[in-house]
Amino acid sequence: MEIKKQIEELVLNAKNEILTIKTMNELNDLKAKYLGKTSPFAQLMSQMKTLSNEEKPLFGQAVNEGKNQIASLFDGFRLELEQKAIEEKLKNEAVDVTLPGVNFSKGSKHLLSKTIEEIEDLFIGMGYSVKEGPEIESDLYNFEMLNLPKGHPARDMQDTFYITEETLLRTHTSPVQVRTMLEAGGKKPIKIICPGKVYRRDDDDLTHSHQFTQIEALVVDEDVTIADLKGTLLVLAQKMFGEERKIRLRPSYFPFTEPSVEVDVSCGQCGGKGCSMCKQTGWIEILGAGMVNNAVLEAAGYDSTKYQGFALGMGIERIAILKHGIDDIRAFYINDLRFNRQFK
Repeated sequence: MEIKKQIEELVLNAKNEILTIKTMNELNDLKAKYLGKTSPFAQLMSQMKTLSNEEKPLFGQAVNEGKNQIASLFDGFRLELEQKAIEEKLKNEAVDVTLPGVNFSKGSKHLLSKTIEEIEDLFIGMGYSVKEGPEIESDLYNFEMLNLPKGHPARDMQDTFYITEETLLRTHTSPVQVRTMLEAGGKKPIKIICPGKVYRRDDDDLTHSHQFTQIEALVVDEDVTIADLKGTLLVLAQKMFGEERKIRLRPSYFPFTEPSVEVDVSCGQCGGKGCSMCKQTGWIEILGAGMVNNAVLEAAGYDSTKYQGFALGMGIERIAILKHGIDDIRAFYINDLRFNRQFK
């Protein structure tokens, strides 16, 4: 049958032309030549209408078999081209395992975060819980309930960012203590620390910042004494600065504590003998503390004849500065990676 010879020639020609193909685009063009709408097979199929009913099935079967043979050739050669492309890509992108590796710098926690966590771990180990509160605070919680009514001269000790007459950026984390005492309803013991950012209208320099970080502690219970406060302060100082360090309490004034003290730690540079760091005194101030003022307890609903308490508050930047020998508080906030990497 003449049609079979034509198909055999087409298959043979397709085989020969495929062997010259180098790229996938060339393969697609050749496939369109042999199997597309204007291909020889399409022309053969157009002859079907001139055939008798007996010839049509045999003719159609022969054409389809030829098309399938050529399609199989193209599919097989496509797989070869794809495999060659993968091999070439692997060859060009091969990794030389003898080359030195690339060092990827890992991030780390900021020194302030690490210092906060160190202090939190210490107090949690002593049975304290961690409390937080809003940074935008009411005048009532920030001042009035801490024995600082409007017009009180001690308000000038904390130059405040006011938002309205009754709202402000908190100047300390003491409002968290107030909120906790109110939640307790004057009936439950309290043992908390309050970490967080605070804000004061200070000019930024080596030792001052308009924003800084505090941790305050509050204990309220029956039979709490200043001896408990002193013991807590000693543990804190020795944990943060070294077991050999000593503390000294000096009388001071804070409206929300009575009596109030400034807490000094013995100078680690000179061992308490006196040097330029401690201004020849042998001591360095680290924080303020005191017994909770009865007026503050009463305002929060506690019976001051039954309950007593102590509070302490420290600036985290100051603790970190003294512990690590940092000479500028602004280094904590300028995001200089050279500074941050020192404390990985």
